[in-house]
Amino acid sequence: MLTYPENGGILYFGILFYEIVYRSDIMSKPKKKAGAKSARIRTLVILLLITGALSAYVVNGYLKNRPVEPADGKTSDNAVKRVKKAEKSDKGEEEEPTDEKEPETETEKQSDENSSSAENTAKETEPVENDVKEDEITKMMAEMSLHEKICQLFVVTPESLTGYDIVTQSGGATLDALKEYPVGGLIYFAQNLEDVEQTKTMLESTAESNSKVSDIPLFFAVDEEGGIVARCAEKLGTTEFKPMYKYRDKGVDTAYKNAYTIASDIAELGFNLDFAPVADTWSNPDNTVIGTRAYSDDFEQTAELVASAVKGFKDGGVVCSLKHFPGHGDTAEDSHVGMASSYKTVDELENAEYLAFESGIAAGADMVMVGHITMANVDNQPASLSKTIITDELRGKLGFDGVIVTDALAMGALANYYSSDEISVAVLKAGGDLLLMPEDLSSAVAGVEKAVKKGDLSEKRIDESLERVLRLKKDRGILK
Repeated sequence: MLTYPENGGILYFGILFYEIVYRSDIMSKPKKKAGAKSARIRTLVILLLITGALSAYVVNGYLKNRPVEPADGKTSDNAVKRVKKAEKSDKGEEEEPTDEKEPETETEKQSDENSSSAENTAKETEPVENDVKEDEITKMMAEMSLHEKICQLFVVTPESLTGYDIVTQSGGATLDALKEYPVGGLIYFAQNLEDVEQTKTMLESTAESNSKVSDIPLFFAVDEEGGIVARCAEKLGTTEFKPMYKYRDKGVDTAYKNAYTIASDIAELGFNLDFAPVADTWSNPDNTVIGTRAYSDDFEQTAELVASAVKGFKDGGVVCSLKHFPGHGDTAEDSHVGMASSYKTVDELENAEYLAFESGIAAGADMVMVGHITMANVDNQPASLSKTIITDELRGKLGFDGVIVTDALAMGALANYYSSDEISVAVLKAGGDLLLMPEDLSSAVAGVEKAVKKGDLSEKRIDESLERVLRLKKDRGILK
């Protein structure tokens, strides 16, 4: 094996050589001083040349045989193998055969990394469906005026929109009203439904009118729970059901099938949003506003049945909404008429009323409707106006990131105490998204616009709710 002098070796050879030459030079005993000096110069030049050649030889040997060190200062496996191979070769040893695959060279590795990087870049730049949806929604929002954004957060009756006493068809009045107030949706009741053909025509004509003034399709909503709240079954002959409470012992399959049938029936008519299922538990026998509309009087059973119902409604083709958060089944009063109070604490709600809402959210509920129940032992505010209930509990604790809709804002629990503009601003401040049936649409819209312009409510807060609504419409195929 090749060896080379360690530190100081070169100097040693140089001095030794010089000593030999110098002594031989002295021993030659030149006759003239000039001749002696010339001889010494020649000797020195020769010495330098030989020393330089020796140094080059040593350095070259080192470079050929030194271990290759990677960037991190550690000797690479390839370098170690090369050194060992060289040592065996110098010693005359045969290299042991091995089945081990020769590691990649640095160039090959870099090539593979570049190829992998290119593939990853291609994947990253490849459009993702959700990103495309968000881009479309962001672009749509950017082109909307503040008035248009606010109007999209309201779902109203056709009577409230047009000013007519009863609406059973759609025409010029609907078109003109939508131009002035391009709302997010319309909700229909029994008085609007005469027969199947009339209902389909009314909804189709309304959709056509809306398409002339907005690129955002409407929610066509109805309360179709089955049992005593069933507008379509009552007027249009869709499948009739007993109150959901009557099916409580039939199990989750029946809950699913009932919901699927209801959803399929109303979707065929042109509705795309059903404010159902009821997620309240009939825990107070004196409660009349919920009663047999509930799926059960047992909190755990309600949770199981409601989760199945949510899946049924969604599979049947409509957007669905759990109601009435944080639970209306324990109140003695009716919030349609006036104040209705619950005296449950948050801890009590977590172990009882929240169970059905949690299971429904986990099952994929699109919306949660917040009731107007005054939570006496929480913050003594109507839930629909309470930031504690909406933002801290429903959004925070239960983790719901979908659309939060209010119960009808014209109900006595709110309208008896507050104006439409006050209610609407308070709902949005609390964290609500979709405002259902204010008593006075024009006042409600104007009140929210004024609050934004004054700085009492930010446009960002409006955008947050609008984005949720538009995303839901996009995800459920309403917004193409």
